[in-house]
Amino acid sequence: MEHAVRADLVEDHPLKGRAAFVTGASRGIGAAIAVALGAAGAKVALFAKTGEPHPKLPGTLYETAKAIEAAGGEALPIVGDLRDAESVAEAVDRAAAAFGGLDACVNNASALDLTGIGELPLKKFDLIAGVNLRGTFATISAALPHLRESGHAHLLTISPPLNTDARWFSGGPYTATKYGMTIMTLGASETEPGVAANCLWPKTTIATAAVEFALGGQPMLDRSRKPEIVADAALAVLAKDPNAYTGNAVMVEDLLADEGVTDLDAYAVVPGTTDFQPDIYVD
Repeated sequence: MEHAVRADLVEDHPLKGRAAFVTGASRGIGAAIAVALGAAGAKVALFAKTGEPHPKLPGTLYETAKAIEAAGGEALPIVGDLRDAESVAEAVDRAAAAFGGLDACVNNASALDLTGIGELPLKKFDLIAGVNLRGTFATISAALPHLRESGHAHLLTISPPLNTDARWFSGGPYTATKYGMTIMTLGASETEPGVAANCLWPKTTIATAAVEFALGGQPMLDRSRKPEIVADAALAVLAKDPNAYTGNAVMVEDLLADEGVTDLDAYAVVPGTTDFQPDIYVD
């Protein structure tokens, strides 16, 4: 589907010529955000593990890069592991050097496992904590020195508002890492003047490999929306004045409504769907 950014508006788009770093950009939401940035005329550095085709999962970093270039943007694909802090720092510095600075850092990459405490193996906990919590910390830490030099600096994390309803705590280890991503990002809004720091989360499940393989297969996908809905909301956030919009953990659909986008039919995986699957952490 087409993104909200129209080609005839790119010349005046606030993100035209801006430089962004996006994690987890080989597929799903990260890829959609990266392509939307490209369509707005941005320069986009992509960071993910999948450089070669995966036997079970669609998409690679280089396929996303081609899509960005086809949309009119500039792409810099960088293969690396978010759990390797040195690799993350090198990738961020490489992007800033190639683009002459950095204006946006999008923390999208996450590992999903809703197994509860007492059942989740420590090795799996180390994986989700390493990607979600430590990886986000490493990326923000590496990006901030460059963002402080930008006149349009944004941190954006794909993580939920802090819903303290105890029923969400059954997936404790994963929830702790996702809430941690939100806390770190909102914390940056308090300590980094001039750098906008916001979080986005969809009200419905999104048609990604994580939803397909970890949550409910094709039936769940059929009740989901496309990744482009998150991408278009992300683009709207990243286009805002960083001094005027920061410290928010907002739902995708609410953000789009504020932007005047209320007809969401085009985002449905199955046209005409009304029985969407609510996302986790959404009451």
